[in-house]
Amino acid sequence: MQTATLQPAAVRDVWRLLSEISDPEIPVLTITDLGMVRSVEHGADGWHIGFTPTYSGCPATEFLLAAIREAMEGAALSPVHIKLVLHPAWTTDWMSSEAKTRLREYGISPPQGHACHATVAAQVTCPRCGSEHTSLISEFGSTACKALYRCNTCREPFDYFKCI
Repeated sequence: MQTATLQPAAVRDVWRLLSEISDPEIPVLTITDLGMVRSVEHGADGWHIGFTPTYSGCPATEFLLAAIREAMEGAALSPVHIKLVLHPAWTTDWMSSEAKTRLREYGISPPQGHACHATVAAQVTCPRCGSEHTSLISEFGSTACKALYRCNTCREPFDYFKCI
């Protein structure tokens, strides 16, 4: 029988604090929604946060690292040591189900399927009308993680967050 590991209140507080840092490209999602925060621990030399960017060349990485430091220092939780965790690489499988719902509500079709089967999805659902009658316009959308689609039912273009 497994028992749940209890986290000290301060660790839960840090997770809550980090859950307020929005992704700069998709502001309805946070770094915890996306699964980018891999670990939070407190040691004798301060706070240790494991962080995985969505991809190694992500232009928002430095911005997000600075936002983490700023949030931690603003809450008098320092010193903070952030370790970039590049293995395993980030995957859309780490996104919370709530994040996928918020993506859809924001007008972006969330990843459909699992990253291990990552290809441009055959059936992408329109986030506006829910139709699966959609067409790929371009495999490359407004950011590297998105593809551009059009709904053949409501005729609206939309981004699809690709499985990565």
